[in-house]
Amino acid sequence: MVTPVPAKRGKKPRGAPAAAPVSGQVQSLQRGLHLLELIAESHGSVALTELAQQAGLPNSTTHRLLTTMQQQGFVHQTGDLGLWTIGAHAFVVGSSFLQSRNLLALVHPVLRRLMETSGETVNLAVLDLSDYQAVIIDQVQCTQLMRMSAPIGGKLPMHASGAGKAFLAHLSDEQVTALLHQKGLHYYTPNTLMSPQSLKANLALVRKGGFAFDDEEHALGLRCVAAPIYDEHGDAFAALSISGPIARMTDDRITELGALVIREARQVTQAYSGR
Repeated sequence: MVTPVPAKRGKKPRGAPAAAPVSGQVQSLQRGLHLLELIAESHGSVALTELAQQAGLPNSTTHRLLTTMQQQGFVHQTGDLGLWTIGAHAFVVGSSFLQSRNLLALVHPVLRRLMETSGETVNLAVLDLSDYQAVIIDQVQCTQLMRMSAPIGGKLPMHASGAGKAFLAHLSDEQVTALLHQKGLHYYTPNTLMSPQSLKANLALVRKGGFAFDDEEHALGLRCVAAPIYDEHGDAFAALSISGPIARMTDDRITELGALVIREARQVTQAYSGR
């Protein structure tokens, strides 16, 4: 006969640890934040029943969460229909992110990584709205003897550079036409796009492919791919570009480098604007 050995006092038998249950407060926080996102995505106001349906929650639970957030100023109920909108305090909290972000500090490590991955010089350009030119504000040069080198603060033509065309592609045809009337199309090389029709056709390809391609249009022997960075309003205000000699930036590599610059630009957009 086997006599069971009693467990020692104060110690529990060993076994697989039980998963920690999600507390009601944490679950409520997750649900509340999700409701906040749904209201923001409505771009105006939304009814409680629609919110509850989108969130997969009972109306009573949804109302309780909204009431709590309303007390803190994050949401607001308005109008005769009692629709829900984003409250002023949500803007106050969100605006602190705008005050703390630093584009150069955020992007410089990305430029370094992009240079190491591509083996080419990488630039960060911003759109100068005063005269509609792309301005280089940061750069990481590659270690090759033959490489692209442009001064910080140097300006790139909108119609004959990767960054410039990345910006132009996100303007309407009417805006592009008005800009061409104002600035004209300056000649740089035999590859420079010199007619509004050819430029607009090229911009259509930029929109379709997601990146702009400067094929010796600004300087002979030099190629560049670029992708836009968007702000919180969805405007292309900056661009990442990879530049190098045509001997290394061959036709076979353009699609690869284009995909690379698109990926990094999207990550910067996400980190900078939350889009």
